Amino acid sequence: MKEYILENVEQMRKWAGQFANNLKAPVVVALHGDLGMGKSEIARAIIKTLRGADTVVPSPTFTIVQSYDGISHFDLYRVEDASELTEIGLMHAIENDITLIEWPDIAEAVLPENTIHIYISAYQDGRKVCVK
Repeated sequence: MKEYILENVEQMRKWAGQFANNLKAPVVVALHGDLGMGKSEIARAIIKTLRGADTVVPSPTFTIVQSYDGISHFDLYRVEDASELTEIGLMHAIENDITLIEWPDIAEAVLPENTIHIYISAYQDGRKVCVK
């Protein structure tokens, strides 16, 4: 596991952009952390790095999934039953895309063994990011 201490949101964006440059489809990145820890910020920075800084990246909290030409961004916070995962296209994305998943716990049984897990937690005035 690798750990990074990020003092502010700009450092988080920079770290996520550098991390993004190593991603090749198909790959799953599971983003873990409490509300407000920066899961969406990391996902947004990855998408903007790979699809252009001017890409509009709304949170998928209410739509559950947003797609960006080979990148799928899921927010599973409101998914109540794992049976919904196929219906929302998660399995297709896992097999084909760079798949970013916020609140991935409900999908644990279907995540590939090589899923990259990112754990974000508060640390002093910033965040600690652990990649496993």
